[in-house]
Amino acid sequence: MTAQIISGTEIAKQIREELRQEIIQLRTKHNLVPGLATIVVGGDPASLVYVGLKERAAKDLEIYSQRHDLPVSITKKDLLSLIDQLNKNPRINGILVQLPLPQHINETDIVCAIDPRKDVDGCHPANVGKLMIGEPDFLPCTPHGIQELLVRSGIETEGMEIVVVGRSNIVGKPIASILLQKQVGANATVTVCHSQTRDLASHTKRADILIIAAGRPKVITADMVKEGVVVIDVGVNRIGESASGKGILVGDVNFDTVKEKAKAITPVPGGVGPMTIAMLMMNTVRAAKMTIGIA
Repeated sequence: MTAQIISGTEIAKQIREELRQEIIQLRTKHNLVPGLATIVVGGDPASLVYVGLKERAAKDLEIYSQRHDLPVSITKKDLLSLIDQLNKNPRINGILVQLPLPQHINETDIVCAIDPRKDVDGCHPANVGKLMIGEPDFLPCTPHGIQELLVRSGIETEGMEIVVVGRSNIVGKPIASILLQKQVGANATVTVCHSQTRDLASHTKRADILIIAAGRPKVITADMVKEGVVVIDVGVNRIGESASGKGILVGDVNFDTVKEKAKAITPVPGGVGPMTIAMLMMNTVRAAKMTIGIA
């Protein structure tokens, strides 16, 4: 079996083109330009890369963008003050605080300080609650990107056995909630596995669709999946450097062996990653539309 490669790069490109047309309509018909503010605390290299990608995506779509680079020594009080200013700024529709934060700043307190109507990462407790009851304003970006990958690749989820490996608040828990909803691109039977799951392979072998967000390189091997499985690999792990000195990135799945059994599989890189950024742009546009009552 030759697996279909699900290209997040190509699907994200399609979504950006759709958003481009929406943004043109907002600008010409409503004199409204969506605005996104990103906050980076400290100089974590991975965070800087991610924020740079998000900035480029916003610029490409002509979304108004602010970036706030803050020292690692910033106090919680000063960070909260900045968020308060952005909450009150009418040019800003979306606020993204890049995680993780320094240990002296409680992440939950910072997320809760963001106006839920500007929480384009979908992490505020109010938005998490709306997701749980099936009435979300914003879906978390990575889980939403996973759902879009499935839907736009023509992969049926209704009635399917979906196994999620990982229970983080960012990916595992919300994607499980999304796929349980009574709607298109969901209606699945969902099992969530984690670090304390006994006999992980007994669960993953049952999966029609396997979503991996374990944070461990190549933890899923070919003997852990069944023939014809659809594999969505969320992991991004650096395992050394190539001969050219560039970092070698791999997923949580042993891609080379699992692809021989899978019906469809996402690559790393080029799978879920581009979708996360596209969904952030989608949420920012939605937040702007909500301000004029057309979302």
